Amino acid sequence: MKIPPYLTKGDTVAIVATARKIEAQHLQPAIDLLKSWGLNVVLGKTIGKENNQLAGADWQRATDFQEMIDDPSIKAVWCAKGGYGTVRMIDRVKFDNFKKHPKWIIGFSDATVLHSHINNMDIATIHGIMCVSTLHATSEAKETLRRALFGEKLEYNIEPHSFNKAGKATGELVGGNLSVLYSIVGSESEVDYKGKILFIEDLDEYLYHIDRMMMNLKRNGYFKNVKGIIIGGMTKMNDNDIPWGHDALEIIKDITKDYDIPICFNFPAGHMKDNRALVMGKEITLEVTAKGTKVVFQ
Repeated sequence: MKIPPYLTKGDTVAIVATARKIEAQHLQPAIDLLKSWGLNVVLGKTIGKENNQLAGADWQRATDFQEMIDDPSIKAVWCAKGGYGTVRMIDRVKFDNFKKHPKWIIGFSDATVLHSHINNMDIATIHGIMCVSTLHATSEAKETLRRALFGEKLEYNIEPHSFNKAGKATGELVGGNLSVLYSIVGSESEVDYKGKILFIEDLDEYLYHIDRMMMNLKRNGYFKNVKGIIIGGMTKMNDNDIPWGHDALEIIKDITKDYDIPICFNFPAGHMKDNRALVMGKEITLEVTAKGTKVVFQ
């Protein structure tokens, strides 16, 4: 796994919109944050563009992203906003130069497409707050992003959860948004999960959708092949008039109960204010005990 060069003061970060549209004024908290870290900021051409929900046509979003990953003066690319749309532009992007000169790609949710696609190239990425998340993000969420970008020690000690399954494993961290992972199964963006530690989170899904997606991953052999699972936020779930009968964590617990691997529930990452940074593609040690969960990035 290639680790892109860590940032130093004076480096430049580009902000682009690979999915939903956003106006420049909503990015000011993110710009201020980067500048407080001694970094320079460049806004992509997609900022302020509009094509219904999207930040411009697919070719415009792909071109903007392409220019930023190919520009040697740009040391990291931060996704402005999620929503939906990254999967529509990813196949237009050429990663030949990026593979030779990787840089940090930052985001979560819809940016899971980028994480998986790039992790497939054996290049690490950062699952962390979007630019639009900065205003309401906790100080811990922002600080862990800074630590990840600047190459400082990253580890987490999480309170125990009654659904946790004890154990210890070491492996590359992969995954992201469950709905996005489900949507790219079978595509060239799907990462190889064998021997990895899988992280999942989601937002605003019907409970039976969670069950359907988890069953898909189970039937595709994901859970028998991974070394461990980390479940982040399962936020603002929906139910039908006739209840499904189990909440999201209960669904996940039931579907993963037969696997003899460490499983951590309620990790602080995903669609929440306290969205801690995770370096996808990097090797971690996951240790789950009765006292809690420890995640250490190597």
